Amino acid sequence: MINLLLESTVSLIAFLAFYHLFLEREKMHQFNRFYLLFSIIISIIIPFISIEIIQEIETITLPTGFPVFIDSGKNIPIKEAIDFTPILLWSLYVIVSLVLLFRFVKNIFYFKKTIQSNEKVAYENAILVLLEEKIIPHTFLNYIFLNKESYNNRTIENELYEHELTHVNQKHSYDILGIELLKIIFWFNPVFYFYKKAIQLNHEFIADEKVVKTHKNVSFYQSLLLNTNGNASYYLASNLNYLITKKRLIMMTKTTSKFSGFIKKAGIIPLMTLMIYFLCTDVVAQEKIKSNPEFPHKELDTYYGNTRVIIKDHDGKIIVDKKYTELTEEQKMRVPPPPPKTEKLKLSETQFQEFKNQTKYAIWIDGNHVKNSELNKYKASDFAYFMNSHVYKNARSKKFPQENQANLYTEKGFIKAFEKNDEKINGTIEVSEKRINLYPKTEKLETENIKVKTATSEEIEKAKIIKVDKLSDFDTKDKKEGYIYMNNGTYFFSKNDKGAVEYFNRWGNQVNEKGEKITEIIEEK
Repeated sequence: MINLLLESTVSLIAFLAFYHLFLEREKMHQFNRFYLLFSIIISIIIPFISIEIIQEIETITLPTGFPVFIDSGKNIPIKEAIDFTPILLWSLYVIVSLVLLFRFVKNIFYFKKTIQSNEKVAYENAILVLLEEKIIPHTFLNYIFLNKESYNNRTIENELYEHELTHVNQKHSYDILGIELLKIIFWFNPVFYFYKKAIQLNHEFIADEKVVKTHKNVSFYQSLLLNTNGNASYYLASNLNYLITKKRLIMMTKTTSKFSGFIKKAGIIPLMTLMIYFLCTDVVAQEKIKSNPEFPHKELDTYYGNTRVIIKDHDGKIIVDKKYTELTEEQKMRVPPPPPKTEKLKLSETQFQEFKNQTKYAIWIDGNHVKNSELNKYKASDFAYFMNSHVYKNARSKKFPQENQANLYTEKGFIKAFEKNDEKINGTIEVSEKRINLYPKTEKLETENIKVKTATSEEIEKAKIIKVDKLSDFDTKDKKEGYIYMNNGTYFFSKNDKGAVEYFNRWGNQVNEKGEKITEIIEEK
């Protein structure tokens, strides 16, 4: 939203600056009117225009199926405090907008009431509304408001009628109503206020030009404007005495050559081009696929450098028995990657104090269960890492009835528990490609007189591999850690010192048995 507003504002400022620098002082007022209106419309639309420019970038492809794990060290969610700033800002926006809307509607009803309660006289394409009070002639829609006494005494000059009638015929009130509605919506953007001033002054240029062409007496008309009594300005109306400045008086006698006008009009083209290029073009990266001849990464060769790998086929027959570094790339892909490296995680003072609550937390320090009061011997800075696990009701025990279990590690405990993952593995890894039995076991299988027939669609559907819905459906008994394949992805499981199973997704975030990221956190005060 902010980017859209900024792009729109940049466009508005650029078009308005071009107008003041090159167009305003030229006598081509009709063109300038539509330029200003077009500038507002295009500036509102520009942020929604997107022209994509394709730029190729090289990407390295990884062999299919290689799981990537990233341990962010942020398995413990932190509850964010509610930010009331957006609520307050939106409330302020709505209140100010409603006040401005009320003012707008109130003035519409003021004109309606004034028209209905005063004498009206038809005059060419307009309707004259005669008021008792002393007023300066002004126009709203097709109504021209005049002082009744001056009208009856015939003291209103024809030039003034011509001026106000031009506002009616040119429908200038619609321009003002449009910009006022935009000011209600974008009241916080001061650029719209400058646009209204430029539009209204342009209206006066158009009306003045019409009077001068019709009556051909510039000096008399200028003195008539200067001698108009009153400084009143009517909201939503076109006012006769709006900005009677030296600029407006000079414009009545100014001329613009066709060539000069053409050059300045043509200058809009490069301006539009620049606006579209800088505000509407998006560089889109298109992948240029490049294979990586060095995959798997050399770090895995170091990690599994002295490890013997045995790969068995579906029937349990050994098909590969070599050191990891001697495997082909395809064979290396069958070897599971090492568990994600655990990074140190700072414990905040608020979280540390929260862990002292023995009704909510069971505490382990360096793998050993301790009473919560034992934390009084430590400071939050004494711990290099911590984990907080939510315990579901069916997994709680009498000894540990708390809904949370927190594991805290000192510097020494962290090194002992986690940094062993960086050591080179010496041993044997066995990778087995077992068949999945899709049918229940029977006591005896009759093999005689078996006839082969084409399976029906129902039978094929029934024979599909069963996909589980919960990670806990997998039997992790006798296993300390490994990988689980569920219908929505691959997960890593690990048992802590208490035997409780913890699940992690491929990004290293701790998840529940459904694969959902755990979001319960401690609120920081």
